[in-house]
Amino acid sequence: MIDVRRSGDRYRGGEPGAGIETFHAFSFGPHYDPDNLRFGAVLACNEERLAPGAGFDEHPHSHTEIVTWVAQGELTHRDSAGHASVVGPGDVQHLSAAGGVRHVERNDGEDPLVFVQMWLSPLRPGGEPSYEVVHGIADSTPYAVPAAGALLHVRRLGAGERTAIPDAPFAYVHVVRGEVRLGGEQLTAGDAARITAAQGLEAVATEEGAAEMLVWEMAG
Repeated sequence: MIDVRRSGDRYRGGEPGAGIETFHAFSFGPHYDPDNLRFGAVLACNEERLAPGAGFDEHPHSHTEIVTWVAQGELTHRDSAGHASVVGPGDVQHLSAAGGVRHVERNDGEDPLVFVQMWLSPLRPGGEPSYEVVHGIADSTPYAVPAAGALLHVRRLGAGERTAIPDAPFAYVHVVRGEVRLGGEQLTAGDAARITAAQGLEAVATEEGAAEMLVWEMAG
């Protein structure tokens, strides 16, 4: 089964006056929807747009696997465990909040910052926080989040190219840019598909241009 969620239906959040725009795919903060709390391990998929100089001051997380993909600009990250980094397009950032961690996320650059941040539920609570950045991840190298029983696949397609959606109990597809056809549906930037019991599905970039997708493969 494929459940398509359109970009325009996301909950609007953030603080536009402070240069922060957020688009939530799932129930989040004041945007409470009991019928849209999660899909598989995915608890949140937030599109964040930060103007130069804007950001999120130090705030806490716990019992959450946080994976970030930068689409444009550079994200500056610092956390209470002493990690500091600058994350750019093509990099995967993973913060395992475990028993608790605090962090800061900012756009310290001169250009607008756009990133997609996904929160996953761990299989077991607690533990020690950890942090990792994989720079320039390749399409052929899935990123494993074993604490959540999930794999992240990055797919960059040229015009007309196709890619298989993993056969899995749950698959979550987020289109970062471009357009793709999936199971008879046309998906554009910001659209997502929640797929249950995927079997033999393919995504095809349209002839109009290249596309980029994030695909979560999740166990039951």
